[in-house]
Amino acid sequence: MNQNLKYQRFYEIISRIPTGKVATYGQIALLAGFPGQARQVGYALNALPDDMEIPWQRVINAKGKISSRANPIFEQIQRQMLETEGIHFDQNGQIDLKKYQWNLEND
Repeated sequence: MNQNLKYQRFYEIISRIPTGKVATYGQIALLAGFPGQARQVGYALNALPDDMEIPWQRVINAKGKISSRANPIFEQIQRQMLETEGIHFDQNGQIDLKKYQWNLEND
């Protein structure tokens, strides 16, 4: 499959994550039909066009944490955006996935 089409599919899934919920990179890959390609979801988000508005901040890693980036300011921005949506982090910077993970079936 063309990489652009794969990225489009990831973006479609991510755009469905509701306010106050998060999804993991692996979850997005699985829902998009590309199990085991969590890293590709990260690449897609890194390549996100400036004019495309999707809730990128709602995608986190499988440990319930914000993934590290080259520029840590984006980690702080992501955390602030999620906290504004009512998502709470524990003292280790982790999100309770049992509470906040998006379930497509309940969408």
